[in-house]
Amino acid sequence: MTDKYQDIKSKLQGSITALVTPMSADGAVDYEAFTRLIDWQIAEGTHALVAAGTTGESATLSMKEHVEVIRFFVNHVDGRVPVIAGTGANNTIEAIELTSAAKEAGADCALLVAPYYNKPTQEGIYQHYKAISEAVDIPQMLYNVPGRTVIDISQQTVERLMTLPNIVAIKDATGNLERGIALIEAVSEHMIVLSGDDPTALELIKHGSKGNISVTSNIAPKAMSQIFKLALAGEFDEAVGIHDTIKHLHKDLFCESSPQPAKYALHKMGLIDKGIRLPLVWLSAESQLIIDEALAKANLI
Repeated sequence: MTDKYQDIKSKLQGSITALVTPMSADGAVDYEAFTRLIDWQIAEGTHALVAAGTTGESATLSMKEHVEVIRFFVNHVDGRVPVIAGTGANNTIEAIELTSAAKEAGADCALLVAPYYNKPTQEGIYQHYKAISEAVDIPQMLYNVPGRTVIDISQQTVERLMTLPNIVAIKDATGNLERGIALIEAVSEHMIVLSGDDPTALELIKHGSKGNISVTSNIAPKAMSQIFKLALAGEFDEAVGIHDTIKHLHKDLFCESSPQPAKYALHKMGLIDKGIRLPLVWLSAESQLIIDEALAKANLI
């Protein structure tokens, strides 16, 4: 039987930027800056982009804004690279509505963060994703980031979900290499495994991961795209050589809650205004010094 999702599976690879949502100083979404960021990312070689994901402050976008951002993103990208729309929520009905809107907008895939705060059982997690999968016929990607959501999608649950045909991938942001390798071994015949953890992403490629959904590539897209293009081609020595020049960013961009450091860095680079939404705040003066040094070390300023 032909897998109708094979085309998108083949495109979910390389360096994928979980793009910040640029905002003006008053917190309004800055679509002019969005245009600049998207065009810059594509010109620098980024292989796919995430719109309104968790790094894009999806939790503080209204439903209307969330849908508008996805529509704008898809329209402006205009097929140049795949667009992965962040449509996850801890309310299954809301996640279905957002995923339906992403399909209508023309997104290539929906990225569904695990339902945070509610602390559902593994059965609840399974039923959450199953309901979304059955409600909206669009390629869907699981997103496991227990450090932010409190809950953890177990491998057993992923194995149950991989039988649903439109669940095509998982973003594993556990940062646990052994677990990531075990996940790849268990599910890679059915779904793509992508890293969501910049420090361990390159190593995971050696074991069959297809790429990395990245925070670091917000500010170093060219280096990150080169690294993962080389790694996927098996040229790991060359990939490591480039990686060594920017790997400090993986840590420094989490000196405070993400995306605070990334937004400050992009502002320092002259790419976005000084805008972020509460309860996140602008980067502290102490952490600004860390990012300034990190940017200089990476030759980004």
